[in-house]
Parts: sequence; C-alpha cells; structure tokens
Amino acid sequence: MIELSEKEKSLIKVLQEGIPLERRPFKRLGEKLDLTENQIISMIQKLKENKIIRQISPIYDTKSLGYDSSLVAFKITGDVQKAAQIVNTHPGVSHNYERNDVFNMWFTIAVPPDSKLGLEQTVNLLAEMTDTEDFVILRTVKLYKIGVKLDFDNLKEKEQLTKKEPLKKVILSEEDKKIIKITQEDIPLVEDPFGVYAERIGIEEGKLLDRLSYYQETGVMRRFAAILYHRKAGFKANGMTVWNVPDSIVDEIGYRVAAYRSVTHCYKRTVNEKWKYNLFSMIHGRTKEELEDFVKELSQEIGIKDYKILYSTQEFKKRRIKYFSEDFYTWEEDAENGRYTQSNIKGKEG
Repeated sequence: MIELSEKEKSLIKVLQEGIPLERRPFKRLGEKLDLTENQIISMIQKLKENKIIRQISPIYDTKSLGYDSSLVAFKITGDVQKAAQIVNTHPGVSHNYERNDVFNMWFTIAVPPDSKLGLEQTVNLLAEMTDTEDFVILRTVKLYKIGVKLDFDNLKEKEQLTKKEPLKKVILSEEDKKIIKITQEDIPLVEDPFGVYAERIGIEEGKLLDRLSYYQETGVMRRFAAILYHRKAGFKANGMTVWNVPDSIVDEIGYRVAAYRSVTHCYKRTVNEKWKYNLFSMIHGRTKEELEDFVKELSQEIGIKDYKILYSTQEFKKRRIKYFSEDFYTWEEDAENGRYTQSNIKGKEG
C-alpha cells in the first residue's frame, strides 16, 4: 500500500466532497489546503499515476437524465469470463463483478429513454447471449444514501444524513445534453479546466459554469468529484451486504444503516420469488475481518438476523456511462443482428 502524506490525504478528502464550480478550481482548493495551484495539480497527477484517484468528473444522476436503470444478477454456470465480456459490450453497463453467490455475476445497466428495446428486453437479450441459467432484475425502490467518500478511520463512524426530496423533472435542451456529454470525461488538469470544456462545446465559460451549478442544484448532477481506486486507497474489503427486512420497518432500518460513513450506498430494491433481500448496503473496510465484525454488530443493533455479505471476487468492468452517446443505438442494432455471441466475442475485451 502506498504511503500518503497528510497533504495528500487532505486533498483526497476535499476532492471526494467535490471541486468548486468556478474558473480556477484548483487555485481555490490550494487556498483551502495552504498549497499553490500548481502543487494541487501536480499532487492530483501523482495520485492518478499511483492509481489512487480513478477519475475526477461529474457524477450525473441516471434517472434525472431520463435513463431507465437497474441492478441485475445473473446465474452463470458456464464460462463467467466470456459471459462478462458479452455483458460488458453494452454501453450502459457501468459496473460488473463476479460475487460469491449462486447469482454470481452482478452488474448495473442503464438504457436511454428512447431505447428501442427497453431495459427488461435488453436484459433478456443479454441473458440469451450468455446462456444465463437464471437472473433477477433488482430495481431501486428507494434511495437512502449514495456517495463514495472514503475518508473515515473507523467503520462505526456516523454522519448526519439529510433526507432528500424527490428530484423534480428537469427538461434538458440539446445544448444541455452536449454539456453533459463533454463534461463527463475526466477533468483536464490545467489551471482553467472549465475553459477547455467550454471551448470544445463552443459556449462561454460563464454559461457552462452556470449550467453545471444548475445541474447540481436540481440533482441532475450529484457532485463534481473524485472517484478512488478503493483498494489502493486502503479499503481492500468491500462487501455488498444484503438484508431481509420487514417492509413495515425497511425505511427506518435503511436510514439507520446509511448513517454509517463506511456505508457508501444504501437502497431498498425490489424482491421476487428468487430473491428475498430488499435492503442493499455497500460497506467498505480495510480487512475482511474488520468488515464482518462490523456487520455482525450492525445486525445486532438493527435486529435483522437474515443477511449475507456478497464479496466481489473479480472486477469485470467499472466505468462511467457515456450519456447521450450513439453507442447505445449502435449496440441495439448490432445485438439484434447477432454480433455479440459467444463465438464472435472470443478473445475480445468488452
């Protein structure tokens, strides 16, 4: 594990909170940390080279952009690597992992509002392509928390949660879509990064910053922040802990679980005859023993005994979705024409 200086730790913390939406964001961060603008840029470059920071970009809300999305679990009894390559060809698959469960491949998928296939038909098609024995679509019913900020020392640390109001529907213009499409790429590490975006889009920098601020205010963008390589940042034990909670108390339990800083994601999801666990919590720890001790104590605290921890054994894909990309429509056309098959995908990365 790479040893980080105190300044680097402080920088990582503020970058996870979000960068300022102004002309010289790195200068402003430098003022916070008593560093120069160039020192901040150099430190970020170093943290990226050492694979501590994965990317710095907006975290857009999929639903607010009109996309339909879900967590999906496949039961693959054949070649899981080849199946993953096929699933990964879909441009709306952002995360894909092998996990220690009968349903052994878990991925998130999103499709645009004008998708010809729609989400369920797309998942059915992927299941056929991969010879999946069984699968479940686990849609989000309620969000209690989302936000990866790995800046805690103890898994038991808590934070004050603000219960958010449901997001209002936002009508996006073609210019908005262009802004979102360009800015979702990794931020340029220069003094005036938003000026680079604005020039590429062909609008004034002030207008670009105004629109980004608007997206943040309305919830279209959660924040403009750094995403880390969890393991390189010291959090090597990450378990998707699922709970079977009576529906009458799931909101109460959901918010109690979400209050822990080590819980970065917490959702209520749909259940069915194949899957009974309705509360999902992604928990991060430095060791497996630390994580399991914490979950055991948490189980006793909330009074829920029926749970399991799903560890990822392989990461097949972790990549931001490129919203408003033609790749979605190209994929649907190619998939219907039989391009993505077990034989065609052989030897290719998804």
